[in-house]
Amino acid sequence: MNPRPLAVVRLGSNVDYDEALQLQERFREERKSDQRPDTLILLEHAPVITLGRGSKPENVLATRAELERRGIGLHEIGRGGDVTYHGPGQLVGYPIVDLKPDRCDVRRYVTDLEETMIRVAREYGVTGSRIEGVRGVFVGNDKLGAVGVRISQWITLHGFALNVSTDLDGFRLIVPCGLHDHGVTSLSRETSQSVEVSDVTELTVRVFCEVFDRRAEASPNS
Repeated sequence: MNPRPLAVVRLGSNVDYDEALQLQERFREERKSDQRPDTLILLEHAPVITLGRGSKPENVLATRAELERRGIGLHEIGRGGDVTYHGPGQLVGYPIVDLKPDRCDVRRYVTDLEETMIRVAREYGVTGSRIEGVRGVFVGNDKLGAVGVRISQWITLHGFALNVSTDLDGFRLIVPCGLHDHGVTSLSRETSQSVEVSDVTELTVRVFCEVFDRRAEASPNS
């Protein structure tokens, strides 16, 4: 069977969270009506904290006033998971993918997103792993990549976030993913090098296509 096409949309850096969410929702409607193929949106967000359906308010350690002073947004959203931070230097991927007919398995989908990040990290000599009962990718006890998804009628929203050269101080404003006993790391920290998000972006496209059996193409429109 030939790989299904995957439209790749690269939005670049400093992308507003609301803008990206609206684009996801538009693409989802287009995917549901077969006006658009499976799509992978890749970007870096402007600094923002997002609260998933399972989040607890006390996991945001900064006040709203402090967040406003630092120019950091705060959004309650419909994905699974707890609280996380997005900002420059972090590669965020939003797959808008129809899992029908052969991948209708939520656990498998989340595992495949983790596998994508694990393989990307491996290309930089970094060994990412899973921790039983916790979603995401870890290097030792430190979280390298997060996963939070929403699936409706087997079409996906939200996705993954891989710390490439992220300023990890942003995570001090929260209890990342509600995990008190884990730290946060990045590819740059683990390799002691300055890893470029643009390089990781192109590698992620290739690896995502390998994991999901897709064929990357230019987006029909964005």
